[in-house]
Formats: sequence, structure tokens, C-alpha cells
Amino acid sequence: AFLEDGILVRDRGRIRQRYLRSSSFPWDVAAVLPTDLLYLHLGLGVPAVRANRCLRASRLFEAFDRRETRTAHPNAFRVTKLMLYVFVTIHWYGCLYFALSARLGLGADAWVCPNASRPGFARPLRQYLHSFYFSTLILATVGDTPEPRREEEFLFVTAGFLLAVLGFATITGSIGSVISNMNAADAAFYPDPEPVRRYLRAQGAGRRLVRRKLPAELSVLRPLPQGLRAEVAASVHLPALRRVGLFQSWEHGVLRQLVLHLQPQVFGPGEFVCRRGDVGREMYFIREGRLAVVAEDGVTQLAVLGEGLYFGEISLINIKGEPPAPPWSPLVPPGLTTAPASPGNTSGNRRTANIMSIGYSDLFCLSKEDLAEVLAEFPSARATMEAKGRQLLLRMGKLDVHAEAAAAAAAEEAERRVQALETALEGLQTRAARLLAQLESSAFKMALRVERLECWLQRRQPAGGPGPA
Repeated sequence: AFLEDGILVRDRGRIRQRYLRSSSFPWDVAAVLPTDLLYLHLGLGVPAVRANRCLRASRLFEAFDRRETRTAHPNAFRVTKLMLYVFVTIHWYGCLYFALSARLGLGADAWVCPNASRPGFARPLRQYLHSFYFSTLILATVGDTPEPRREEEFLFVTAGFLLAVLGFATITGSIGSVISNMNAADAAFYPDPEPVRRYLRAQGAGRRLVRRKLPAELSVLRPLPQGLRAEVAASVHLPALRRVGLFQSWEHGVLRQLVLHLQPQVFGPGEFVCRRGDVGREMYFIREGRLAVVAEDGVTQLAVLGEGLYFGEISLINIKGEPPAPPWSPLVPPGLTTAPASPGNTSGNRRTANIMSIGYSDLFCLSKEDLAEVLAEFPSARATMEAKGRQLLLRMGKLDVHAEAAAAAAAEEAERRVQALETALEGLQTRAARLLAQLESSAFKMALRVERLECWLQRRQPAGGPGPA
């Protein structure tokens, strides 16, 4: 069986077809060719005729990787795998030692393997055990070996010591580091899911939702400087953005700002990304997996969207059409204005299809608010997007040209009225300023007259005495 979008495929026909088209099929065929038949002609003393079996080494490593991801005891499996590598290395080196001994002559000196004349060495098992023991002494460097006497023997022992230093010590010394770093990659890209899982279990959420991984790309990139974070995000997501027709002609700076606002999302098998009639506020990029456009029954597949595609870009287009309520309308509370709800777009920014994840799908989401925040600094990109969006809606037959023209006329009328109100307001402000100046002048003159009268009364009182003026 094989995995397709996170779902295990067990159909024998599909498995057979996939295997026959794979690149490993010719190597497997070459590995199982009956080269053992050459023994009938060459004899059993030429084991090299079975060297084609080594072509299946890659399949062995593949089996190890799959078993390591499925076993409940990965630490023990890794240690066992390393020990297997050690035993195979000792075995092959022992076989080379016996082959060299046979060529130099068994029992010719103390270094080579003894011959059958020595007691007990007439059996092949004893010869193999001696060769394995001798190979272990050389590669593990844990015991004394007979001193070599010939040039071939010196070269063989020197090669064994170098193999022990370079390879053997590296394999045995890396056991601890392999175990301690087994979850390093997983911990770097995923947060601690236990608090979220405890919350979901407490709320009675489904087991499938509890087991889902939570991507934390933003938390990984957050410690980086702004410029470096933009470069890293651009290298990962920029090719996906450039495939969108709305963004193809945009400059590199705008796209670099957009990639910083992409949000990763994961959907499981049978989970709906969006439903027909929902209000669309974001678009999606398919990073990995497959999505199906299904009918209202939720089963019939109308189309399949694969890796690298996108959908929902219509939700990001804000084409003017139905005019918003004017600022002076009594329906609008003071201090608030109404925004056009994609007028001219007959779908009304609502989803036109049901999108369901077939297997496990990794998506990136771009919301309309994030796009508006970026386009606020790039007016030319906003104008380009509106023009392309208008063309796209016109090709899809979802652009009401008359409604758009009426909205444009209503906007011009509203602008004319606003300008007239601004002119009238300026006139009122001028008149109010004049009246305020006249009021201040009259008040000043009145204050002077009152002051004069008070002075006159003060001069009259000493002469006439108290009494009515």
C-alpha cells in the first residue's frame, strides 16, 4: 500500500500500476535476476556472481525508514539498526580476510586463517567464526592481533584501522546523539500541542481533531529581523503567489509584503475548506494535497485541485457597484461610513462552490484585510488589481456592467454633493467669522462706554453728594 494525500491506498490494481511506473522497478528486476545459475559453470568459489543482490540496498533503507516511523519504540529500533550496520561491516571485513587468507595460503603463517590441518578448523563454521573474531579485533581495536608479515597483510590491517577510526567510531559514537536529537526537527516547526489537546479533550472534541498537528511557521520566523523574515518567507511562498493571475504583474516589493501575511492551515480528509454561499474573506493556495470541488450532496466530485493551484481570489476583489449609503443618510450612525460590498459582482463575494479536502492538505490563506493593509502603501498595485479583477469577473459573467456604471455615477453625484457641501460650509464659516468679529467689536465698544459712565459718576458724586443721579 501507499499513501496518497494522507490516505492509505490498498487497491491492488493501483498499487501494481504505481510500482511498474516507479524508478525502483528496473533496479528490483536487476536485483532478482538468477545469477546463481552461473555457479553451475564457475563453481561455488565465486560468490561475486550474486553481487546484483546489493542493488536492493536502497529498498532496505526505505524499509528501515518506514518501520522507524511506525514503531512504538523508535529509540530501540535506531540502536538495533546501528548494531546491524556494525555486524554487517564486521562480517564483510571478515569475508575479505578469509578471501585474502585463501589467496596467500591458509595456515601459511600466524596471521592468516588456519587451514584444515589444525584441529577443529576443518569445519566451515569454525573458519567463519575465526574470521569474524579476527575482524572484530581489528575494527574494534580491542585486542592484540598477530603481527603481519607480508605487504598484503600490512595493507589489509592498515585499511581496517582506518575504517575503524573513520567509520566504526563514528557509528558507535553517534548512538547517543541520534537518540537525543530524534525529535529536534519536530519540535522546531511545531509548538507544544499538549495544552491544545487537553482543551479539545475537555470540550469533547473528536479524536481526529485532537491528533492533528498545529503548524507554527510564524513563531519560527518571528525571532528573525524584518528583512530576513521577508526573504525567508519570499523564498518559500513567492512562487505560489506568482502563479496567481491577479499578482503576476506586481512588483517584487509588493509580493514580499504579501508573503509575510500568509497564514498556514491544515485540513483533514473530508473536511470542507469553504461551502457554497459562505461570505468569502480570503483566498487559498494549495501547498500540498488535493482538494475536490463537490456538488451539494457532498459526494459527487466535479473537479480536483492539486498542488500549486489556488482558489477564492474573487473574494479579494472589491469592484464598485451598488452605491453605499451617503454620509448624510439617517440610516448611518454619526461617525460611521458604509463600505461597498463588492457591488457589480453578481456573486456578492459569496463562495460559488463547495471545496473539500480529499486527504490531508496544507494550505496558505491570504485575507482581504491583510491585502488591503499592503495595498494601502502601493496605490498603483491596487489600481492594477481592480482592473484585472474587473476583467476576470467580466470573463466569468459575474460583473454587472450597468450596476457598476450606476455605482460610478452615484459616486460622482455623491462627490459633487460633498464638494457643494464643503463650499457651503466654507461660506458659513466665513460668515460666522465675520459675525464673531462684529460681536467682539461691539462688546469692546460697550465696555468702553460703560467705563466712561462709571468715571463720570465717580466725578459727580463728590460735588452733588449722595443721591440719585
